[in-house]
Amino acid sequence: MDEMRKEASAKGGKVRAQRLTKEQRSESARIAAMTRWAGEGKAQPVLAKYGAPDRPLRIGDIEIPCYVLGDGTRVLAQRGLQGGIGLSLGGGKSGARRIAELMTSLAEKGVDIRGLTARVNSPIRFIPPHGGNPADGYEATILPDICAVIIDAANQGKLGAQRRHLAERAAVLQHGFATVGILALVDEATGYQDYRQRDALAEILRKFVAKELQPWIPTFPVEFYRQIYRLNGWEFNEQSNARPGVIGHWTNNIVYRRLAPGVWEELNRQTPRSERGNLRHKLFQRLTDDIGHPKLREHLAAVVMLMKYSPDWRVFMERIDKEFPQWGSNYLLPYPDDYAPPGGDNSTLLLTSA
Repeated sequence: MDEMRKEASAKGGKVRAQRLTKEQRSESARIAAMTRWAGEGKAQPVLAKYGAPDRPLRIGDIEIPCYVLGDGTRVLAQRGLQGGIGLSLGGGKSGARRIAELMTSLAEKGVDIRGLTARVNSPIRFIPPHGGNPADGYEATILPDICAVIIDAANQGKLGAQRRHLAERAAVLQHGFATVGILALVDEATGYQDYRQRDALAEILRKFVAKELQPWIPTFPVEFYRQIYRLNGWEFNEQSNARPGVIGHWTNNIVYRRLAPGVWEELNRQTPRSERGNLRHKLFQRLTDDIGHPKLREHLAAVVMLMKYSPDWRVFMERIDKEFPQWGSNYLLPYPDDYAPPGGDNSTLLLTSA
């Protein structure tokens, strides 16, 4: 009866597993691994979010399993790193020990090992996205340093004949990530590049856009508006706050759209509008005190400086597009051959396309 129960339970488990999506199966495997690890009384490893055994980092014919943790840390599997640089995987020694022994040996010969002994003796314990047993790994940036140390040792004649093949492997690896970058290679291998931009944008918005409305304080200097009027040949009245509506469009263009990716869109999304479509608050009231406002003031200072050294609006726009390109796909509209001087009938052509 016990055998029958076990068999029935196993079949039921298989049926349930078949009904789960790939993501659900991976999540279930990760939870099971975490539970087993916690049950053994050990510190819980971190979870890797991206990567798979069949998507290793490939440089030439060298393959190293790689993953991206939940916080964006790129890691190389310890055993894979050991084999990737040409060290033997046999003999019962862990990757950390073999690599550390190599570094210690080179240090004793006077080679600068760049503090690698401490780094290889402090691996990151993690559970792969597909679940299973916890594994050890290192931040991916350790690989270029290891390769550099090995190549330095070879150039100094301190690597030894038995380890000469390590220099050859290091040269292949170094050539592979010298032009692309080790982090970019890991992102491509794990598929993280598809999510990296979205994650980076979310982090930018978190830093720039405040969750709560900030109190109104004077932010745009009068000189900003004085220079707009001068560049367009308009008479400026410092005592009046009434300004042409087009200045609002220009402000979005030359200021908010150039602060950081997605900031202008997020500010507009979070700022309520009246029934007539007007913003109920100033966009800068949604900027954070620690990053958003300082960056705005810094950008405004640079913009005003460009304005002061520009003879007219057209030259200024050419310069700001060169010095501070706008995030997104907006471009300056081309001028017709019969372009009128600043302040003429065609001055409205200075708007940018949406």
